[in-house]
Amino acid sequence: MQGEVTIRSAVPRDAATLSEFAERTFRDTFGPDNTLENMDLYVAGVFGVERQHAELADPRGSVLLIELNASVVGYAQMTSGAPPHGIGSTPAIELQRFYIAQEYHGLGLAQRLMRRTLDTAFEHDAKTLWLGVWERNARAISFYRKLGFADVGAHVFMLGNDQQIDRIMSRTTRD
Repeated sequence: MQGEVTIRSAVPRDAATLSEFAERTFRDTFGPDNTLENMDLYVAGVFGVERQHAELADPRGSVLLIELNASVVGYAQMTSGAPPHGIGSTPAIELQRFYIAQEYHGLGLAQRLMRRTLDTAFEHDAKTLWLGVWERNARAISFYRKLGFADVGAHVFMLGNDQQIDRIMSRTTRD
């Protein structure tokens, strides 16, 4: 991998870039296993520029962008809120989204971004970082397990009109 890697906090002016990147990586990750209709329904409500701008301006959340040569190649989005049953130590923060563009998988960028994500969660006084990951996303589940996340339950995730099951995983923000 050639070039300079940086990780920075996203700001509202990043909304358009984040909107495009988030939709693309979501479709790349889940499109092959879902209907186009359900993908379109989901992304229309979640990844629009206005929605991204509002989420970036919300003080309850934090978005980190990982860039290679000033181009976004991944992001992590956290949000505060009541954790689901099974999350041990509180306060806890949710890792709502965590994506690296497929062409950059296997280069260590995800590990770097996760380390910064854990540091950021800790700086926000969270003792636990938790997430939901689709039960059929074996690659992501394996990645999270390698980084110390444990499976603590499940919840329903609606992708358009399709009810899916996410595994809930969590870990402490400090080893």
